[in-house]
Amino acid sequence: MTHSAVDVIAAKRDRHRLTDAQIDWVVAAYTRGEVADEQMAALAMAILLNGMDDAETARWTLAMIESGERLALPDVGRPLVDKHSTGGVGDKLTLPLAPLVAACGAAVPQLSGRGLGHTGGTLDKLEAIPGWRAELSADEIAAQLAEVGAVVCATTPSLAPADRKLYALRDVTGTVASIPLIASSIMSKKIAEGTGGLVLDVKVGSGAFLRTHDAAEELARRMVAIGAAHGLSTRALLTDMSVPLGRTVGNALEVAEAVEVLRGSGPPDVVELTLALARAMLGLAGIEADPAEVLASGRAFEVWERMIAAQGGDPAAPLPAATHVEIVEAPASGILTRLDALAVGTAAWRLGAGRARKEHPVQAAAGVRLLAGVGDEVRAGDPLLELHTDTPGAVPGARAALDAGLAIADEPVGRGPLLLGEVGA
Repeated sequence: MTHSAVDVIAAKRDRHRLTDAQIDWVVAAYTRGEVADEQMAALAMAILLNGMDDAETARWTLAMIESGERLALPDVGRPLVDKHSTGGVGDKLTLPLAPLVAACGAAVPQLSGRGLGHTGGTLDKLEAIPGWRAELSADEIAAQLAEVGAVVCATTPSLAPADRKLYALRDVTGTVASIPLIASSIMSKKIAEGTGGLVLDVKVGSGAFLRTHDAAEELARRMVAIGAAHGLSTRALLTDMSVPLGRTVGNALEVAEAVEVLRGSGPPDVVELTLALARAMLGLAGIEADPAEVLASGRAFEVWERMIAAQGGDPAAPLPAATHVEIVEAPASGILTRLDALAVGTAAWRLGAGRARKEHPVQAAAGVRLLAGVGDEVRAGDPLLELHTDTPGAVPGARAALDAGLAIADEPVGRGPLLLGEVGA
């Protein structure tokens, strides 16, 4: 049977369900270059506007997986389990989580990405460590899993190449926000990776990609359904991203904070979510262990050091420090009632911690340190935040981003719960 891009676009434009054959053909043909970018952009917009049902989304995911190879990880003597976050501000959880879960007896093949816009990327954070490298071959990934139990690295080029091409197109055509396309993008890479279980951290709030609970819950449900359709045990936790996670936003700053957590201290919210995700991952892996006890014992920090060293990094080396640090002071006395995640993330991005395009560089030392949290009492002139950058000219833009994100009032307000819901096993 022959197909044409115009027919597939028209079918979704007219709100019809795409057949398996149409999906298989259009994804493969686009990957080969036989469907033009403008045609796939039109189809992506039609999907954004008219949606795809669960069966279509699962088939779209399969087509993207089949556009490349699957990572054939050998038996490393431990159950494989992974975690994926939809992205947030100050979300450094992968850094303590991967070595912690490995120290509990699982193997964690964490294939991660770089940041875009106000949300940070795990690889950008780790690349702040002198010598650390993100690019590993499939053989290197397998060897490190067997020897260390955890690896955090870039996705290999052979995994779901259709997704890489389509994501770049969606980024410049205003079609990133399609929940079926988001779900299939995330899950195609994770299924192709070959993990045995997957925990999803779906962020909700101003600093998240999805800002409403309903939208985040729908994305979580879609991804869990895709996992079930492909035989991958999947569980999703909905977590708050209205306030930055922890007290640092920025690459080297977040690495230092993650090390604090692995050494048995660190901000309570980072510790709480790290342990919650670890318990979920261990549950899928069928491992009975207390991650809180393992974290306190120092065994997770030992795995961290081995994991960093295995990828060429020096875990004892000093992290980059910004050449310019500026203080943001409290404009009035009272209770800090608002510390908006998007505002802080945008400020960090403008300081150099993030990028506007995937090919842009980032400053390892740039970012924001939070000196006060929501609910804290402050006095006029007290330091609220530190702005770190190697380009002082970026500070006014960062301050402007923070103007609407901070509020001080007379009445106290507490932060809501970090865990907002759960979908899946």
